[in-house]
Amino acid sequence: MKRRTIAVPLARSKNLIAALLLGLLAACGGGGGSSSNGPTTTPAAPPAPVGNADAFRFLNQATFGATESEATRLIGLGDSSNAYSRWIDEQVGKPVSLLLPGVEAVYPNPVPTGFDPGSLNTIRQEQWFANVLRGDDQLRQRVAFALSQIMVVSQVGALNPTPFATADFQDMLARNAFGNFRTLLEDVTLHPAMGVYLSMLGNRRAVAGTNLRPDENYAREMMQLFSIGLVQLDTDGSVKTDAAGQPVPTYDQSIIEGFARVFTGWNWACPSTLPNCAFTTTRVQYNFTTGYNQVKPMQLYADQHETGTKQLLNYTGVALPGGLVPAGQTGAKDLADALDNVFNHPNVGPFIAKQLIQKLVTSNPSRAYVQRVAQKFNNDGTGRRGNLEAVVRAVLLDAEARGTASGAGAQVAGKLKEPLLRLTQFWRAYGVTSASGKLGVARNFSGGTPNAQFGQGQGLSPSVFNFFSPSYAPPGEIADGGYVAPEMQLATEVLAASATNFFYTQAFSRTQAQAATLNADDMYITTTDELAIAADSEALINRVAEKLLGGAGQMSAALKTEAKAQIDRTVVPATNQTAALATRTADAIYFVVTSPDYAIQR
Repeated sequence: MKRRTIAVPLARSKNLIAALLLGLLAACGGGGGSSSNGPTTTPAAPPAPVGNADAFRFLNQATFGATESEATRLIGLGDSSNAYSRWIDEQVGKPVSLLLPGVEAVYPNPVPTGFDPGSLNTIRQEQWFANVLRGDDQLRQRVAFALSQIMVVSQVGALNPTPFATADFQDMLARNAFGNFRTLLEDVTLHPAMGVYLSMLGNRRAVAGTNLRPDENYAREMMQLFSIGLVQLDTDGSVKTDAAGQPVPTYDQSIIEGFARVFTGWNWACPSTLPNCAFTTTRVQYNFTTGYNQVKPMQLYADQHETGTKQLLNYTGVALPGGLVPAGQTGAKDLADALDNVFNHPNVGPFIAKQLIQKLVTSNPSRAYVQRVAQKFNNDGTGRRGNLEAVVRAVLLDAEARGTASGAGAQVAGKLKEPLLRLTQFWRAYGVTSASGKLGVARNFSGGTPNAQFGQGQGLSPSVFNFFSPSYAPPGEIADGGYVAPEMQLATEVLAASATNFFYTQAFSRTQAQAATLNADDMYITTTDELAIAADSEALINRVAEKLLGGAGQMSAALKTEAKAQIDRTVVPATNQTAALATRTADAIYFVVTSPDYAIQR
């Protein structure tokens, strides 16, 4: 069946972006003020039942999209003082949903001549959608997705022919989502996917008399993006300044060079029966027969490691005197010292805390919120530093995440949903499936990935800087007010139009009513509930709001008025009502899923 789409004119696509901005500003209370003052919350009331809207709010922060069934289950776990923590307890204990087994399962054996390993990236994408739409470990997967946008690798570029590596890298993030940040940092550093992506794999010591010197790429990005950032921070995330009022940098070129020298001598792991195999053929390096070399941590080749002194970070309480790694150590010892040096830097807590808050809860957290989460990173209450389970709990259970913002807080509460999360929430709410049961990514997105329509896809970042910057502020009222709206960096005219067209096609031509005419892998939604009441526009729009917004009370008056007017333009005849009811249902779903009400996470 030919896909139906609507062409969104340029002027209309601009209006869509304007609507998102206006909706975000409405959530923020307009301009004025400074985000540094941050939200304030009303004092905690005695424990009350968890309302449906509250459950939806929490689940949209902690999963790939709230569903009615999960909201009902959450409400049944207790009152507002314990239901959320009990839900997190359950999630922490869930087995990890993985990508690698699904990719390995379809690897051809024997391998045909001319086989393109990069073709398996589509399978990785499909497995990821299966995990985040249907998997039980929603919180783990959501945190792993957040981490994947901080510690970025992408199949775009050198990793395209290594689908096992990119799949296992995401699995590694999921396994570490509730672990210790120090372990995560080491696993990221030694993973061959990261080794290829930021050119640490094969990084060699300097050779006197030549231009050969250690590659600085991973050293720089590991500090700038993965751990401490560019400038020194207080525990509340505010920037430290010098006597001239200028931000104090966290590192300089000498420290980049020091870490680059630490990160030498690491390359593909290989069987001990093949000494130096990592420096021989591509076939051995990538080992597509088993895929193991793509997922084993890189191994050290001592003759390629720089053994001299290395200048690392020097800060109050640093374990290494002066931040210097002494000469003559093994490469493994150098690596352990260097990662400890980063891990214990005072910036890591606020740097990671703020980004996780931004990814899960709100774009503009108060300094007090960041400080509370950073303090939990520094000490989880048992003396442990870097406990990510404790950090995630602190992010989601904080009064600013669970309370009702008031006063200045109403100006900055919430965030714009990431485009990919708008899609996954919609699909989860409407039980997306296909005749084959597969989530056929290649069939459902132009180009075979969601990038073209939504600007995002798992492992498809255009660069190590992710799809959008955590500090992005769209010009105008948001930037002028001192706020940020990171996800607005993806709100381009092209993507606004393409996402709208995608949802139109889904609502009008990819439902269970058309299932018999679709390709076996085409993903369709189930709208049976809506069709049953579609003759009543009030009941219909309320039902859609219950599924997507957490209740009719969460829908703005403007949206409800406009949606009802559109629904009522399709008159239901006395006989042969099927087409009219389907059109009314599609209009209701389309109006809500493309609205600012839905796009904004309160």
